[in-house]
Amino acid sequence: MGVNRNEDWGALGMVPEDAQIAASNADLLKLLGDLNSASVVVLTGGDLCRTLGGRGRACPGGEATLVDIDVGEALVDGRLHRFVSHFVVRPSRHPGRWWVAANAAHRGRWNLAPRAHPGDGLLDVLDASLSLGQAFAAWRRLGLGLHVPHPDIREERTAATQVSFDGSARAWLDGRPIGGVDRLSLRVQPGALRVAI
Repeated sequence: MGVNRNEDWGALGMVPEDAQIAASNADLLKLLGDLNSASVVVLTGGDLCRTLGGRGRACPGGEATLVDIDVGEALVDGRLHRFVSHFVVRPSRHPGRWWVAANAAHRGRWNLAPRAHPGDGLLDVLDASLSLGQAFAAWRRLGLGLHVPHPDIREERTAATQVSFDGSARAWLDGRPIGGVDRLSLRVQPGALRVAI
């Protein structure tokens, strides 16, 4: 039930009675460690739900659209982390380098990665080093996803990547801070989780 260009994604089906519910990115992140390949998570809120067009109406035991989504895995300075929406690295002071691996298009009210889809087997990577003036201009356009293309924002769609930072960069996993980052290896696990929206 992945996504392909010019094809419907997901399928209408019954949600298991024992399905877990995630109303936010944080809820889904907490559940990730306890889920197996047969688990279904009902999304009632959060960036992933919004990206998939969910309206918070799905419930255990009801009918909903079921879709298999990708899960990102990030090896950060020797520690493995999993995420479903975004891995964000930003500078400790501005201006500086911003780096985002997006599995979901939306991050809060922003359309951060307009081409990202959580079921296509790829992460959308944005790498930006903008002056303060350019950063403010891009910031104003984030809501509509109009900050890309931009000559100083490099875009890539990839299943795996490696990147290094200067040591002062700080990382956030689905909105949760995980501390500093020097070296990062990233890969996607296609269709690793089934969600209901």
